[in-house]
Amino acid sequence: MITLHVDLGRQWRGGQSQALLLIRGLRAEGHGAELVAREGSPLAQRARAAGLRVNGLSHLLRSGRFDVVHCHDAHGLTAAWLAGAARDSRLVASRRVAYPLARNPLARARYRAARIIAVSQFVRDSVVASGLPEGQIDVVYDGVELPDLAPPRSPSRRLGCVGYLLPEKGQELLIRALPLILARYPDHRLLIAGDGPCRAALERVAADLKVTQSVEFAGHVADVAAVYRSLDVFLFPSLAEPLGSALLTAMAYGLPAVALAHGAIPEVIEDGRNGLAVSGDGPGPFAEAVLRLLDDAALATRLGAAARATVERRFSAAAMIEGTLQVYHRVLAC
Repeated sequence: MITLHVDLGRQWRGGQSQALLLIRGLRAEGHGAELVAREGSPLAQRARAAGLRVNGLSHLLRSGRFDVVHCHDAHGLTAAWLAGAARDSRLVASRRVAYPLARNPLARARYRAARIIAVSQFVRDSVVASGLPEGQIDVVYDGVELPDLAPPRSPSRRLGCVGYLLPEKGQELLIRALPLILARYPDHRLLIAGDGPCRAALERVAADLKVTQSVEFAGHVADVAAVYRSLDVFLFPSLAEPLGSALLTAMAYGLPAVALAHGAIPEVIEDGRNGLAVSGDGPGPFAEAVLRLLDDAALATRLGAAARATVERRFSAAAMIEGTLQVYHRVLAC
């Protein structure tokens, strides 16, 4: 099978990570897979570093020689549709967000020309609610690579999250919960890895709450594995998460996680079994969940081990690649 993958994102986020992971996996299994990406983008740079050829948009005009054209973002889908890929090849579109599809006819026509891969049941339900046929949509969960687990170490007294700094990602909740945590554990620190438009506002919140000395804004981190390995507890305060690649990665590292039980999080975390899912609003309930893990080292260890097992069973890169291949085969069988 020969596939063309299109992602025109300008940043390195979950979608770009999954696209590269999928292309590498397909090629490792003997399939042809090529990439169209924006020149100079993080995806293009990382793909080239991995030894992959990166093509420009003009490559879409030759899409007829591919069995499947897989568009990983909305801009890529628009480009493929305008280039006529829907006429020449089988189009597949990943859907990674849960807000309603645009109502203008052109936007909806693009998705009717494609089979849709939703990254969670939560996203699938949003697509169905937008009026697209249920039979057009497949759920394939994101996958992450399973790192070697480090031997047990002394607690770092470090809590943290990884993600782009946007209002919907909820990092402000962590800062507002921090004084409640510090009241019992004053030597702990909060690491926020990632950058984005909300950084200045988050820094002001930390200053207003007088916790600046206990918050580390790491910005973009090249060696993100080092971040995960440095934490005792992973925090995921996203307000309506379509799935959460950063959360899955933390779980793969065997970290106990605290997340808000919104969006697709209940599809990932079973509260008290492989993490803690917080149902209440505001910093109080979130802080209470974090303190529960800090107070009970045995619970934290048990949840971390169960988190790793969950990724191995349901959210591995191998499972994502196999699930996507099954979609391709169904498309080609039509």
